[in-house]
Amino acid sequence: MAGGASEAKAARLAERGEHAEAAATLIGLAAEREGVERQRLTLLAVDQWLDAEDFDRARAAFSDVPAISAGPMAPLWYANDAGIALADGESERALEILERLSAQPMSNPDRLRVQARRADAWFAMEEPSRAIELLTFRETWLDSGDAIEQNRLRLWKGLLATQPAVLRDAASFSRDEEIQAWLMLGSLAVTTGQQGIGWSNGVVRWRERHAAHPAYLILDELELADDVLLDYPRRVALLLPLSGRTASAGQAIQNGFLGAYFATAGGLDDRQSVRIYDVNAEGGPVAAYETAVADGAEFVVGPLLRSNVAELANDILVPVPVLTLNYLPDENLAPPGLFQFGLSPEDEAIAAAERAILDGHQRAVALVPNTDWGRRVLQAFIQHFEFLGGTALDYRMYTPGNPDYSGAIEDLMALSGSVRRYNRLRANIGGPLQFDPRRRQDTDFIFLGADAPAGRLLKSQLKFHYSGDLPVYATSSVNAMDGRSNTDLNGIRFADVPWLINPEGWIDYLPAVFQEYWPEQRRLGRLHAMGYDAYQLVAPLFANRSGTMPDLVGATGKLRLRPDGSVRRALSWAEFIDGEPVPLPDMEAPDAEPISVEEADAMDTEDWREPALEL
Repeated sequence: MAGGASEAKAARLAERGEHAEAAATLIGLAAEREGVERQRLTLLAVDQWLDAEDFDRARAAFSDVPAISAGPMAPLWYANDAGIALADGESERALEILERLSAQPMSNPDRLRVQARRADAWFAMEEPSRAIELLTFRETWLDSGDAIEQNRLRLWKGLLATQPAVLRDAASFSRDEEIQAWLMLGSLAVTTGQQGIGWSNGVVRWRERHAAHPAYLILDELELADDVLLDYPRRVALLLPLSGRTASAGQAIQNGFLGAYFATAGGLDDRQSVRIYDVNAEGGPVAAYETAVADGAEFVVGPLLRSNVAELANDILVPVPVLTLNYLPDENLAPPGLFQFGLSPEDEAIAAAERAILDGHQRAVALVPNTDWGRRVLQAFIQHFEFLGGTALDYRMYTPGNPDYSGAIEDLMALSGSVRRYNRLRANIGGPLQFDPRRRQDTDFIFLGADAPAGRLLKSQLKFHYSGDLPVYATSSVNAMDGRSNTDLNGIRFADVPWLINPEGWIDYLPAVFQEYWPEQRRLGRLHAMGYDAYQLVAPLFANRSGTMPDLVGATGKLRLRPDGSVRRALSWAEFIDGEPVPLPDMEAPDAEPISVEEADAMDTEDWREPALEL
């Protein structure tokens, strides 16, 4: 009786979408049973782990149950086999199993299970219309509000996992209005990441066209406003250097900006216009800004170079709000209406300090180039690391371009002192001794500032100098995307923009699209992401004149507006494994705002043709 009650509890948990809890209950019951009943409960637990996307537990438990080709448990076994195949990317095999099952007589619970997995397979096969049709029909077999809600959430989850181009194509061919509306809403959600002006305004427009659609249940779950449109500027000006030595950077940002604009424009009631100005051709940033305002711009994005940003901030008031694409130094106060956003290397140094603390490291040494860039990232790292409670023990600066970094490494790791002690002891004894240099033992990790060529040499030389076992944290500059082997960088952890190393589902297809259309900008992906985010920031900054803005999940990181009008990025993390960047799980950053450091120019380098910072 107790077992029956527990199984009923698991069924209620599953109906509410609490699949992991249902699986835990069922596998606990299975442990108390023997034989066929143990197998049945294990298979039910596997089914729930699959729905919870805990594929490791699902595989492990499923491997304990022998194949069942006939009898009442066969549909359950085959449905789980298909679910494991889907998890392994074998969608065709999964669909073959499920199509064969669907033609056989089954109990209602088995049929519901098989049809749910079959819809998952159709989504995986990029046939969203067939998946929606199947789940819509499946809903007629359900007899509770919770079960219907879970069925629609399953449909929604399938839409969110589908490429927007696939959804748009399916919507253009569908003749069923309800299915077409699902596809259009899914395309809107995937394209916008369910945030920003395109999403909020697009949802309002969608609701106006599709009253009483089943997707209203999903929208209610998302707690969206019923009729409030996000305010946005109808005329936007983009100020970039599109001629001269920095033209390639300006063009890459322009491409990213326009990519976000075209992805969003369909959800706007009045079509927004973007007018682009070449700062160099207009006679400088102030002249370009004034021309844009005279032309009717309601919001201005740019300029890019730090010197241009400082000139704009110092020479004019800001009658029309502007989002610059670089930062003012700390001693320069931004006038009201001027917001700042860019690819600051200080953000990455701060991210390294935070990640090291979260990984349990408290004591650091640093190795950076003897350049302005090196001093900036070193200052940002040390200040924030110590602000979070860590201890920066020591640092050394190496000379860029010199392939031998032995002196800096030996000094930093206290190897030179070890050698001196050996020489003194040898002189006193008067003969040779067995000797292995010993590095300092008081540090937990190394913060490394380097581009990829220097990083490859430094990592190898650290290993040679008895320091290869220490964790190394670096900035994005070590990830050059230059086509060379990165095996010498194995083990280095680095912060970078999600666009390149761990894109959200709503942008994961975009880097490949940009590489296809602009192959000459292959190494400028960070600037594409920056342009994309710059457009995403326009509407919330325009609508929130009080200086507040909801956090955004962007292509360059998670974006947060600070009180001084600057936008700070929280980045993604990856580690070089077998020569390839492998994304690391996100970790919640320490609950502390970074202290103020001088925001120097992340872009204004000697040669804009290279996306990595000049060291």
